[in-house]
Amino acid sequence: MSSEANSDVTVTLELSQRQRVGVLLICCLSLLIVGVDINIVNVALPSIGRQLHAPLSGLQWTIDGYTLVLASLLIFSGSTADRLGRRRTFVAGVLIFSAGSLLCSLSPNLTALVIFRMVQGVGGSMMTPVVLSILNHTFPDRKERARAIGIWAAMFGISMALGPVLGGVLVSSIGWRSIFWVNVPIGLATAFLAHRYVPESRAEVARKFDGPGQALVITMLATLTYGIIEAPKRGLSSGLIVASFALAAAALASFLVWERRSDDPLIDPRFFHSVPFASATVMALFAVSTLGGFLFVNTIYLQDVRKLSPLHAGLDILPLAIAIVISAPICGQVLSRRGSRIPLVLAGSALAVSCLMLTHLSDTTPFSWLFVAYAIFGVGIGFNSTPMTSVALSGMPRDQSGAAAGIVTTARQVGTTLGVAVVGSLISSRLSGSVRFASASHLGWYVMAGCGVLTIVLGFVATSQWARSTARRTALLLNPEYFEGRT
Repeated sequence: MSSEANSDVTVTLELSQRQRVGVLLICCLSLLIVGVDINIVNVALPSIGRQLHAPLSGLQWTIDGYTLVLASLLIFSGSTADRLGRRRTFVAGVLIFSAGSLLCSLSPNLTALVIFRMVQGVGGSMMTPVVLSILNHTFPDRKERARAIGIWAAMFGISMALGPVLGGVLVSSIGWRSIFWVNVPIGLATAFLAHRYVPESRAEVARKFDGPGQALVITMLATLTYGIIEAPKRGLSSGLIVASFALAAAALASFLVWERRSDDPLIDPRFFHSVPFASATVMALFAVSTLGGFLFVNTIYLQDVRKLSPLHAGLDILPLAIAIVISAPICGQVLSRRGSRIPLVLAGSALAVSCLMLTHLSDTTPFSWLFVAYAIFGVGIGFNSTPMTSVALSGMPRDQSGAAAGIVTTARQVGTTLGVAVVGSLISSRLSGSVRFASASHLGWYVMAGCGVLTIVLGFVATSQWARSTARRTALLLNPEYFEGRT
């Protein structure tokens, strides 16, 4: 390895335990910002819809405007962090996210809100994949890293507990604009602490900016999302919808061809020679889509169908959040002792069972039934993130961890985008005078249950001996010099 690579590893290994804990706390703060924002916005959707006169598709865009930009830029941000510095990229992302939050609170109409949510997405894209890479460098030991990522993932559960309740209080007492104020002071504090205490690190080999690849990714995701969300209103036979899907398909085909020919691709196709990495990417896409669809449907159901206040709706989601808080650290322990298979199978099973429980949702479904379903779903989310990340990065050279984490995190955000778009559109297409919201959601719940079953299958595939052998071969293919003299 070069001297630059050696200095990167040395910085990581010389951190004291106290410094590592400090870095972990800063990373947890960043996830708290993102997690609280997601849940606060979901709780506020009905109020936003009423005040800004937004249809169901407008509420979908309020969520997907953020996740679409986030998903489009995550890979670029991950590789940029590897090149320019992970701390520098992280701090810039936190500041942009905070500025976008402030602008959201000033939005005069739905269009402005969606645009400013996209600004938030730019900042968010510079935070999440970089955090995973920072943790990967700060905790080089596999067991310590698994525990650290487990604690970090548990912060999402805390944000899910805090977000709905805080959002409910703010929306009920001040109004939906106040939900975006929360991010600003936390964001500024996180940026200051990260700049001061997180050690800088970067990859040994700088990657060039893949402009054509980035443009094709944005085109593909934007046109696909637009087609899915707008299809129920315009009709599948609409020329605009047909053109959107055709352009998305053309962009995908062009992207695959370009990336194979590019000397420095946005997504290195060789990553997918690793079965664990490829499986984790697919799991991220489909498993996380259930979370996006779940939160979107339940928020509207609880407030518009069951007529709960934003605060009461937030309190009713607490079983899900509590289950995540409890199960995520347990998952980290199981992962460090038994590997990834058991947590992934448990995660998929819980997601499938909880969604199947809601396939007969009605206007009078007992709240006790809802609470049990929410808690089981929370277990599924709590047992999902950590092993999926561990599987994806297993065997990957650490100097490419930012790009690898960016791909997996992109799949998560694409999953969230598609979950909201697909489930929301399925409901929109079935709504009529005789079919109410709860009944219209049934098909969506079956689709989300299927995503849980797929997670189970891929959990077995990704942790097989054959899969691990492909990960070792892929790591050697990606960086043979790194393994010289290593077993």
